[in-house]
Amino acid sequence: MGTVYITQEDTFIAKIDERLNVRFEKKTILDVPLLKIDGVVIMGRATISPAVITELIQNKISLTFLTINGKYIARLEPEMTKNIFLRSAQWKAAGESIQAIHVAKAFVRGKLKNYRNSLLKTQRNYTEIDTSEGISQIESSLVSLEKATTINSIRGCEGAGSAAYFGCFNDFIRVDNFSFNNRNRRPPIDPINSLLSLGYSLLRHDIQGALNIVGFDPYLGYLHTERYGRPSLALDLMEEFRPLIVDSLVLGTINRKMFKPSDFVTEPVSNAVSLTKEKLHEFLKLYQQKKLDKITHPVLGVKKSYQEIFEIQARLLGKYLMGETDKYPPLIMK
Repeated sequence: MGTVYITQEDTFIAKIDERLNVRFEKKTILDVPLLKIDGVVIMGRATISPAVITELIQNKISLTFLTINGKYIARLEPEMTKNIFLRSAQWKAAGESIQAIHVAKAFVRGKLKNYRNSLLKTQRNYTEIDTSEGISQIESSLVSLEKATTINSIRGCEGAGSAAYFGCFNDFIRVDNFSFNNRNRRPPIDPINSLLSLGYSLLRHDIQGALNIVGFDPYLGYLHTERYGRPSLALDLMEEFRPLIVDSLVLGTINRKMFKPSDFVTEPVSNAVSLTKEKLHEFLKLYQQKKLDKITHPVLGVKKSYQEIFEIQARLLGKYLMGETDKYPPLIMK
């Protein structure tokens, strides 16, 4: 089953025998063997028993709390692995070290090349769309990236390339009742941004889980600045996956007319836009399916699911920081 998403608010989550049991208004709405679970995500209000928490920790199953709209709140996870040597290497590379600059460049290179390839694919599939300016701007950012010598200059290249990509994003939408003007968040105020933010929250959960499995401290990153409670390394590593998983999923669901404007609601005070509960369940299922898509890893040459590749990329990062390889190869798909 993988990750279990609990979206019904005011549920009670209990452990019955070796099963996770979720009840709402005294009726069981979910009952699944704990053996099949590798993560639990609670969206909105819920009560969870101490027995469940103990069981999750003992079995190294992460527990993540999100708002009902998908905004990250907190995460409870087992004790770090015993790989102190990896975390020592991770901390030694912090700051403006050669290693930090190398991996920060790699994260951004992977993201921007996947952005560029998305624009090239759109250009091929829809000849009436001209994404050449966006492609040119991203390629210019990639050239500048290779010359960058500081983390801040790398961030500048990422920002310029991302702006070029999202400047073309509306061209990806092939239906009349949805549009995209610009990337907005905290809160997202239109349906497309709502789906993107939700997808990125789910992706962050999975990437952080992969980093924990490998033995990293997910809160010490290189590209993203340190901030209390921010899993900066998870945000770093997820950069190369954003267009491959979340962006493609959002565009696919919209263009296949799986969602319509009436499937979204707007909060009256904050103007935050989110999916209705029924459609939220549907999006979560689609995200789960997307994670299981298998691709040929461009470096290893083997077919793996995206879920498996999260951990593969984390291990490749670890090998570089430990000095076992001379570079970190980001995941770039054509």
